[in-house]
Amino acid sequence: MGLVEKMNQKSARIGIIGLGYVGLPLAIEYVLKGFTVVGIDLDLRKKKMIDNGKNYIDDITPDKWQAAIKSKRFTASTNYDAIPELDIIYICVPTPFTVNKEPDVSFIIDSTKSIAKRLRNDQLIILKSTTFPETTEKVVQPILEETGLQAGKDFYLAFSPERIDPGNKQFTTENTPIVVGGVTPKCTELAAKAIALVVNKVHKVSNPRVAEMEKLLENIFRSVNIALVNEMAKLCDRMGGMDIWEVVEAAATKPFGFMPFFPGPGIGGHCILVDPYYLSWKAREYDFHTKFIELAAETNEDMPYYVLGNIRRALGNVNSSIQKGKVLFLGVAFKKDVDDTRNSPAIKIMELLLQRGVNQLNYNDPYVPKIKVGKNIFQSLPLTEEVLRQHDVVVITADHSDYDAQFIVEHSKSVVDTRNLTKDITKDLYKIVKLGSGKGFYANIFNSNG
Repeated sequence: MGLVEKMNQKSARIGIIGLGYVGLPLAIEYVLKGFTVVGIDLDLRKKKMIDNGKNYIDDITPDKWQAAIKSKRFTASTNYDAIPELDIIYICVPTPFTVNKEPDVSFIIDSTKSIAKRLRNDQLIILKSTTFPETTEKVVQPILEETGLQAGKDFYLAFSPERIDPGNKQFTTENTPIVVGGVTPKCTELAAKAIALVVNKVHKVSNPRVAEMEKLLENIFRSVNIALVNEMAKLCDRMGGMDIWEVVEAAATKPFGFMPFFPGPGIGGHCILVDPYYLSWKAREYDFHTKFIELAAETNEDMPYYVLGNIRRALGNVNSSIQKGKVLFLGVAFKKDVDDTRNSPAIKIMELLLQRGVNQLNYNDPYVPKIKVGKNIFQSLPLTEEVLRQHDVVVITADHSDYDAQFIVEHSKSVVDTRNLTKDITKDLYKIVKLGSGKGFYANIFNSNG
């Protein structure tokens, strides 16, 4: 039976390598569509949780998770032994960068080598991990073809970038349009058909390089625009008398030619922080320097240091210093209402404070019970009046819906707000240093209108 027929009859067996924010939701969608899925992840903890019917990705709703587990069509493994039995294999592994901001595609390479050892005719391999252009054809394809099998003839290979937005309730794995490009037209067609089994809309492009580049464009677009508004936030602070959040909201009333982006303590998550460096590294191979893109990335990476300066000023306002101060962070996830701490700017700022000998450091996050900062393990504290009053400065780094701004400001000595959570506060304004408000300590240090 051919691959197309197997897909039509739902007898195709699906393999998902990497059971994280991309891989696990994808696996569940295939299971719910009636396919048998084998998830492969070297993390034994994940396998044990799945074996015990426990979900660790919030974006998978309880009803979907329970339905998938009850179907008995989803199993997890910590090895690649099932590869020969699989028909469609997705690679959804991490692609971080090194300390020198160079791409680390070692997870892709290791996964591909493990597949190659077990590769057989008529298998479809789809790489989803965000990476630099030409990875599919110059890294993955040669490894697979060392077996003597040929892409497009004996097996099929394509790239289809992930489009996961943690915490987004509107756009999910199923209803978010997906791009795909294969190394041959047949590879593209087969990959598009496989993806369309669980995704409502699939957009085909001419080759994997286009798909790889468009993914970088998506995220660099955001990186550049966030950098622009972060820089303007600094300017508003310097000039005073204007609030960048109000400026952006006013500009957003224009019904064409403008898209609102907001400042923050830095870039978090995986893609927006990493992707600019993937592209700039690849561009140098062609004697091309992505100055504009790199400048935006540098601007965003500077924000934790800028927030550190705000914390210093807040401590000074209560007659304290980093070495004597007690600092409480609210929200260590990288964005609102999620438990994802990957590259969280809050953790970066906490690291900077620890390096400078902060007297006491704590955090609260209803989504993150425990975090590691450097070599230190922190537990989330309850958000009570007593806890707030015990700290000299409260730093809002994620504007979770659970947070009551009025309660926080009322019971805090000083607040550094990097997310505009305190926008509606009218009392105790002298306590608040809000990023880009133009009404931080420069304007309010002599004002005690509480």
